[in-house]
Amino acid sequence: MPATPSPGRVGDVRRQNLALVLGWIQGRGGATRAQLAAESGLTKASVSSLVADLLESGLVLEANVTRDGERGRPGTGIVLNPARGALAAEINVDYLAVGVLDFTGELLFHETRERHNRGSKPADVLSLLVAMAQQAATKASGAGVELLAGELTVPGLVDAERNVVLAAPNLGWADVDLSEELPTLLPDAPFGVSLSNEANSAALAELWFGHGANHGKSDRFRDFLYVSGEVGVGGGLVIDSQLFAGPQGHAGEIGHVVVNPDGPLCACGGHGCLETFAGQDAIYSAAGIEQDSNTGPMALLLKRAHDGDDLAVSGVEQAGRYLGIAVASTARVANVSAVVLGGHFEALEEWIAPALRRSLDHFAPGLIPEGNVAFSGLGRTGALIGAAATSVRRILGNPYELIP
Repeated sequence: MPATPSPGRVGDVRRQNLALVLGWIQGRGGATRAQLAAESGLTKASVSSLVADLLESGLVLEANVTRDGERGRPGTGIVLNPARGALAAEINVDYLAVGVLDFTGELLFHETRERHNRGSKPADVLSLLVAMAQQAATKASGAGVELLAGELTVPGLVDAERNVVLAAPNLGWADVDLSEELPTLLPDAPFGVSLSNEANSAALAELWFGHGANHGKSDRFRDFLYVSGEVGVGGGLVIDSQLFAGPQGHAGEIGHVVVNPDGPLCACGGHGCLETFAGQDAIYSAAGIEQDSNTGPMALLLKRAHDGDDLAVSGVEQAGRYLGIAVASTARVANVSAVVLGGHFEALEEWIAPALRRSLDHFAPGLIPEGNVAFSGLGRTGALIGAAATSVRRILGNPYELIP
């Protein structure tokens, strides 16, 4: 009978220390060997050995870095290698997207293709997305960036362990097994391709690069609800600067919080969900806008709202009112006092923000302070950035896979 592995084995300790050192390098934007030894608590000899392995793996580079508070010539520091990166792919109801993020957190390029995916067969959608991913990988290679991992993010509940889309009502998908299709997005990636929920990915992007990011800002949000507005409405919960997904990974589904028990049927099978009042289709309908308009429904909605069209403005304000009900209820349960809105809520900020504020003040006075209603600045790239950044962190958390 084989012996049970001991958590204190030399190999296990070295794996942990490699990840520890990489974490310090990422968090500091680069550090000298002396700084890494001082901050990690490891000996200088251990740090030098670990850094040598990381340099050989290609995950890090040597560069001149300035020591905080010190004068003189910059020291030789260790930084993450910008020639390494990750791919992100997104399936949404009305578009497909791919993007490449390097290890410094820069979105090198991305592509979005408008497409009606509702009711489409998963195989048909994946074949198109694979072609887009291949083009992105070719561009990355041409720019000298090696892609080590990828992530596909979708607007629905997922089982990330089994690579199964459990339910994506607005796509018409249920129990879709993608375990064979995912690797085809990036066949040669040593860390493979994972699966995630679109709103959770966007929430992580907001945490790491937006209102939750620690860039010396005293007003950053450590606890917040992220709300994603697309054809559906999704959400992600961030607690103590960590994504809280719940025991099955489905926490934060604010789009299916009931805001009107007598409301219309939702794609999830329930009635009166927030999505039936604040999703794109619901807003267009309330604003009297035909979705087959040649101008494009969102462009037309924005034009009419800017022109002061009563029906357009009231349709957006209705969405803001019901959004306030859902945010107030969720914030009370989750004990958060900030909300960040993305997707079409960001585009409609001028009209939806006052309506949301009035709703919050009416239903939950004082719960969400005035300055704690924010709108994401990441636009449509939020979910892509979050998905790719998750892959980067997955790599950095397990660098031993690349150590020769």
